[in-house]
Amino acid sequence: MVILVIAVCALYASPNLYGEDHAVQISAGRNAVVDLDLMDRVSNHLDDTKIGVKSVQMEDDQLLIRVADGDDQLSARDSLAALLGSDYVVALNLAPAAPEWLQNIGGTPMKLGLDLRGGVHFLMEVDMNAAIVRAQEQMVDDFRNSLREERLRYRRVEQQGDKVEVQFRDQETLDQAIRFLSTNNPDLEIEDIGAQTLAANLSEQRRKEIQEYALKQNITIMRNRVNQLGVAEPVIQRQGSDRIVVQLPGIQDTARAKEILNATATLQFRLVDLDHDVRDAVEGRVPPGSQLLMDRNGQPQLLQKQVMLTGDHIIDANSSFDEYGRPQVNIDLDSEGGSKMSRSTKDNIGKPMATVFIEYKPSGKTDQQGKIIFDKHEEVINVATIQARLGNSFRITGIDSPAEAQNLSLLLRAGALVAPIQIVEERTVGPSLGQENIDLGMQAIVWGLVLILVFMVAYYKKFGLVANAALVINLVMIVGVMSMIPGATLTLPGMAGIVLTVGMAVDANVLIFERIREEIRDGRSPQQAIHHGYDSALSTIADANITTLIAAVILFAVGTGPVKGFSITLAIGILTSMFTAIVGTRAIVNAVWGGKRLNKLSI
Repeated sequence: MVILVIAVCALYASPNLYGEDHAVQISAGRNAVVDLDLMDRVSNHLDDTKIGVKSVQMEDDQLLIRVADGDDQLSARDSLAALLGSDYVVALNLAPAAPEWLQNIGGTPMKLGLDLRGGVHFLMEVDMNAAIVRAQEQMVDDFRNSLREERLRYRRVEQQGDKVEVQFRDQETLDQAIRFLSTNNPDLEIEDIGAQTLAANLSEQRRKEIQEYALKQNITIMRNRVNQLGVAEPVIQRQGSDRIVVQLPGIQDTARAKEILNATATLQFRLVDLDHDVRDAVEGRVPPGSQLLMDRNGQPQLLQKQVMLTGDHIIDANSSFDEYGRPQVNIDLDSEGGSKMSRSTKDNIGKPMATVFIEYKPSGKTDQQGKIIFDKHEEVINVATIQARLGNSFRITGIDSPAEAQNLSLLLRAGALVAPIQIVEERTVGPSLGQENIDLGMQAIVWGLVLILVFMVAYYKKFGLVANAALVINLVMIVGVMSMIPGATLTLPGMAGIVLTVGMAVDANVLIFERIREEIRDGRSPQQAIHHGYDSALSTIADANITTLIAAVILFAVGTGPVKGFSITLAIGILTSMFTAIVGTRAIVNAVWGGKRLNKLSI
């Protein structure tokens, strides 16, 4: 059992011996696709430029080019960025150099944090005002639909400042509407403001809920976007009431990372306005309730302003082919989105529906609070005909190519941000600084290990060699377990945890060996001394390690960032050291001295 456990840990620790290759990672933008043709194009271009390329391969819808060194990496990045233009994201990265068979069984190097590997750190702020405005706009659509279904005739429904006003023809209808809307919307403050008009405002509690939802949803969607673009081992977490921390270890290109994160876009599904002539709208006569937008080909599209569905209700999207072999996108909605889509499409079968891509870009101006003002850019990315009443699952057809279907599904699947985000702080840790931290951390571990190895041999002789073997095995097991745990990241404080574990790992053996010496002094035979030494020291070892383990668990529960990294390595080190010191050394001692007639022990 001991040999099996050590062998498994050593196997999964071994990828760390191979290191990492300098690499360039190519991901598709919104109007492009990564395929075999691109792979051939890139390979031929790199051959012409005489850059030292180790391999070019497809990995998870991305192209990964491994090169010889950092200089070739920079040259390849610049050359490929010029070749591919803005349709692709060309980023610097580090790729595991372990053999393919080892990677196939899940063997990957230990994941390094930003302070060790280098990378980029962003602090992003969510525009909470935009989330509130969006909720108010949704209120307008909801009021129109619900009053229409209840057969309560109104004159107008529109947003006025931070309220939504609804005007009716008479006081009786107004009173009915107030009772109906108050019953169905307990989180709204609804009042009669005269002139057969009611005003609805979000309650303070509802505003807090919207802001909390916006932050949590944006964190989820930001994580999806980073994952879709293949950034390895990102750290994405909230900070305070309206900020998100994003760390991308291994990404050395701040500009490319900002391209990934600044895609603060939303999606909407709207009906095409067939009742008015788009040519009149182009000439400036846009009818009320409609909006003129351009599609990706520069053609004008006249759409209804009323939004059928927003992209935050999409839970999955993937590209495929219909029964005639034409590309399509299959979409799955959550329950609320399915209900909205069903209501919106039941009377619009056969009509065209547009998918609108909305992007918020910094305008360079700030408001009174000093926050950046975003400009809104809208574009029609697809128009498809509604074939039947839609529900939780439907498909978009009329797509020109499989590549367009794949891009549309990626965009839909990545999600739509509930509110715009701006980068308020950015920090880059260069790979050279990260390597310096690794070197200094390794020096601390090696010197601590060497001093303990020398002391144990000098003080406990052959039994000291047994403790030293357990200590080295313990280090291998820590690295192996850290490499096996998904999401576990080694940081500089984590290396401090390993240094501390190296010192604590021999505590158990010191207790056992001292107990064996006491038993020998009390006149027991060597075999009896070994047996009683291990049995008697077990409870003391367990008490000492369990209390430290409890402290590590508390640090992990209440700590953040570096503190969590320290607590993880400390907890793993405690568990592995108990195994090696109690079970591992007992196995070695039994193998060397067990079953033999002994007159004395080298202890």
